[in-house]
Amino acid sequence: MYTSTTQIRVRYAETDQMGVVYYGNYAQYFEVGRVEAIRALGFSYKKIEEQGIMLPVTELNIKYIRPAKYDELLTINTSIRNLPKDHKIVFDVEIFNEQQKLLTVGKVTLFFLKKGNWSKTQMPGEMYSALLPYFAEDKDGLIK
Repeated sequence: MYTSTTQIRVRYAETDQMGVVYYGNYAQYFEVGRVEAIRALGFSYKKIEEQGIMLPVTELNIKYIRPAKYDELLTINTSIRNLPKDHKIVFDVEIFNEQQKLLTVGKVTLFFLKKGNWSKTQMPGEMYSALLPYFAEDKDGLIK
């Protein structure tokens, strides 16, 4: 399993009248975690797009447990639990506050698509190779 951690501070503009993060902003926090997870592997969305591949979000699931508040430093843990074997990649996300209390959990699914015709494609080989060491082989030599 591959995991990356990044932090972000809640800005005033991200909060609602109750002083908590507006629920719609969590998708942006998930994106920050995802982008930084990919960057930590030595890639960027820009580099992937330059290779003719797009990564649209196809599914987003969020469970809100506790509110995040203005000026809190949030820790975003982003994991890839399964090595992608086809055209999709799934990121699991957990967001914690400064007291290490779990605030939000979620899952984001993206597809690797060819830029020109939007047909499904595989993850770039270099990215696959960078992820591979984080996954173990079972007794049959299958990667899990």
